[in-house]
Amino acid sequence: MIVDTHAHLDFPDYDNDLHKVFQDAKDAGVEHIINVGVDLESSKKSVVLANKIISGAEAPNVVASIGIHPNKASDLSSNEFDELKGLLSQEKIVAIGETGLDYYRDYSKPEDQETLFRRHLELAIDSNLPVIIHNREANEDCLRIVKQYDSQNLKGVVHCFSADKDFAKEFLDLGFFISFTGAITFPKARTSTDIVKSVPTSRLLLETDSPFLAPQAKRGKRNEPSFLKYVVPFLAKIFELSNSDIERVTSQNAYELFGVGLQQTKGEISYVIRNSLYLNITNRCPNDCTFCDRHVYPYVKGHYLKLEREPTVDELIGSYADPSKFDEVVFCGFGEPTERLDVLKVVAKHLKENGARVRLDTNGLGDLINKRSISQELKGLIDCISISLNSDLNEQYVDMCKPVFGNDAYPAILSFIKAAKEAIPHVTVSVVDMPGVNIDACRKIADDYGVVFKLRKYNDTGFKND
Repeated sequence: MIVDTHAHLDFPDYDNDLHKVFQDAKDAGVEHIINVGVDLESSKKSVVLANKIISGAEAPNVVASIGIHPNKASDLSSNEFDELKGLLSQEKIVAIGETGLDYYRDYSKPEDQETLFRRHLELAIDSNLPVIIHNREANEDCLRIVKQYDSQNLKGVVHCFSADKDFAKEFLDLGFFISFTGAITFPKARTSTDIVKSVPTSRLLLETDSPFLAPQAKRGKRNEPSFLKYVVPFLAKIFELSNSDIERVTSQNAYELFGVGLQQTKGEISYVIRNSLYLNITNRCPNDCTFCDRHVYPYVKGHYLKLEREPTVDELIGSYADPSKFDEVVFCGFGEPTERLDVLKVVAKHLKENGARVRLDTNGLGDLINKRSISQELKGLIDCISISLNSDLNEQYVDMCKPVFGNDAYPAILSFIKAAKEAIPHVTVSVVDMPGVNIDACRKIADDYGVVFKLRKYNDTGFKND
């Protein structure tokens, strides 16, 4: 499923072939489209389009956002915004906007834009709807204004993002999502790959901004929702994911922000990211890490991992067919796999007998959990093990990871790393790039133990080799 979170299909560009545009979108996997208003008239048209009965199951679901573009701020009549607000009584309105600031063109005075922007933000808060923000060459003022509403449960997306990483981080810290158009595929795109990759996939949205900004493969042509099929592979390459990974996670994000699409509610015991199979055998964990949001957001790359109960060995083995077709099978999920060591060993044995390469992601506390040294029990069953170190200091580790084992935890991890090196062919220690963590000191620990060091991105999971 693909969700186009920003299109203008009410524009005259589609007067003659809108039905075909919908059909092409559906054929390309676009199931939902948010049609975004830019003035009172187009907002009305967006609502009509969203509520229009489009013939056949070939049409995507269309919903509406209502707003007045900042370029129109100085020409706004006295009752226009009140009339816009009146549209909220209509069905299928999921957002406010687009709104914001545009200093690129001198169509409206900055002070008029700010006044209109604030009215939109206040309307979004009052109606409990997300806001779609347009920002062009107005970074400082845009951020200043939005920050003033931070305590009022404002939520939304900065659409057609074209600023730098620092600006993206500021909005991410405010809880906003970021969306990119086909412009990121241009050979000389203003938005670099580094900027795109700085956005966690859990905050990433897809949009076309149709009829504008068609991707490079269709550059110069009228853009349309089906052209997201050219953007998805581009993003997949940047994030080292599969096309289906990008589609799934951005669709989940669209549901999270706009309530558009389908939300998973049943915990998965096995799931695929890229060409790796992950096994979610437990949600139990002896740590309560400050950087882990599994209790409030139990998703990894769009997969819902909160289990109603722990799966049996037969259920786990039955959840996959030919494990050898995957690059690797990973015991990971949303808990500590060694909490169920006996289950892990039986399933790992089955995987190895069927030609799989097996990896274990662990917090390194398996010895304390099972009250014995477990590394030799994993010999021959586990090809690779990734152990979360996360600090070079006992006190910092306890403060950051809050283990139930207290001060016994960190020394046990160091002992486990040493023992794992003797039993398992490939050992990696990982560290999350949290503020205050001495990365170089952690890297030295890995070097001293003769194992591989990996730095993991804070606030995102499911990257390659995670």
